[in-house]
Amino acid sequence: MARRLPSTPPALPGFNYVRALGSGGFADVFLYEQNMPRRQVAVKVMLAEVVNEHVRQMFQAEANLMAQLSTHPSILTVYQASVSADGRPYLVMEYCSATLNDRYRREPIPVAEVLRYGIKIASAVETAHRSGVLHRDIKPSNILTTAYGHPVLSDFGIAATLSESERTESVGLSIPWSAPEVLMDETAGTIASEVWSMGATVYSLLAGRSPFEIPGGENKSVDLISRINRGKMQPVGRTDVPARLEAILQRAMSKKPEQRPASVLELIRELQSVETELGLPQTPLEVAMDDWALATVSDAEDRTRIKGIPGPKPAHERRRRRVKTVDSTGDHRPVGTLLRPQSGSLERSAMRSSGTRNTWLAWVVVAASLLVIALGATAAAVLLRAASNDIPTVEAISAGVEDGVIQFGWDAVAIGDDSYRIATSDGGTSMQRGTTFRVDAVGGARVCITVTVVRDGRPGTPSPEKCAGS
Repeated sequence: MARRLPSTPPALPGFNYVRALGSGGFADVFLYEQNMPRRQVAVKVMLAEVVNEHVRQMFQAEANLMAQLSTHPSILTVYQASVSADGRPYLVMEYCSATLNDRYRREPIPVAEVLRYGIKIASAVETAHRSGVLHRDIKPSNILTTAYGHPVLSDFGIAATLSESERTESVGLSIPWSAPEVLMDETAGTIASEVWSMGATVYSLLAGRSPFEIPGGENKSVDLISRINRGKMQPVGRTDVPARLEAILQRAMSKKPEQRPASVLELIRELQSVETELGLPQTPLEVAMDDWALATVSDAEDRTRIKGIPGPKPAHERRRRRVKTVDSTGDHRPVGTLLRPQSGSLERSAMRSSGTRNTWLAWVVVAASLLVIALGATAAAVLLRAASNDIPTVEAISAGVEDGVIQFGWDAVAIGDDSYRIATSDGGTSMQRGTTFRVDAVGGARVCITVTVVRDGRPGTPSPEKCAGS
């Protein structure tokens, strides 16, 4: 397939042109050297033939949004945006010398590395979704790697914005990684279609090919579209890829959007659970949270935190407790600190005349105090035991079967950073935050699950088992 030559690189103040890096349907990317601070940068320049006033306005809005999104560690950093002297908008971005597209077809990428890349890039996509942005072109060639080996997602905003006004194959539509409903022009993009693209991208990194590509076979656009619409993913073809990981990717690429994970975050949790099962360190979730969300989490943690029993205050903070007693005249008069007799003659006389009685009373007071302390310690221990077991339990699970897929569901009882651990009758386990769990009932097989809330790594009491299928 013939590719067009790059456009003429613009003259940009403060930058020296080095060479062309790549061409796309709406823009070219060039390598420049910035004079101050001195560094190499990638400059994405829009083509003159697509620029009009409407595009300029959209470009400005998307450039501002990109600047906010690029604070994410797995989104390509944007340094600045402007318009060249010949009227072409451009973005100055972080330069990354390598893409995963160069690597995944050349050599097998270890499963642990693919999971790490998948979780980091999915975290970037989830963050974009929370900002109201759909990428619409998630694929291996849009995943770059920094000099330190960190994956970053590129090509946010510009192609997606243009594809809203002009839907053609050349406008940001990459068939091998596009969901069926996008290829059939039923939608310009949704969270569900982004989940599909994320699943297809992770699959590609594992398999060394796109999900519906047949090595040595016919892989034209019409062939790929036909296979994608049939919605049956081929096995990855690697013995080191866990079966449950393939099942997760197959669900992410379900033909029906409602059968996929409800969000990219849910897909992340499933990929993290595979890391746990493989004994790998869990790749941390990198999702920005709004202030209100942080406050909600903080409040939830505060409500569930076990409060410690206050210890003694420092000497300089102690206050002596004063009590009132009644003297022989019936007047109320203050006396000193409890258990410290005053030096007045009345108190000394009373103590001398009733020494035995006071000794007996002192022993009674001591015994009573010890009893109170013992009861308090027992009560505290009971409270602490109760608090340590205060992990909610899923009481009931519903189940339904549609088109060979069983969907289980339950009421939300987890709070804060709690997770649900789903154990299936075939011995599999899965960790997630959502309250639905879908599984293919192969051949009408009967599937049973239990759900356990996990808090701070400690599991609660499993739910009653729920079964569905024939």
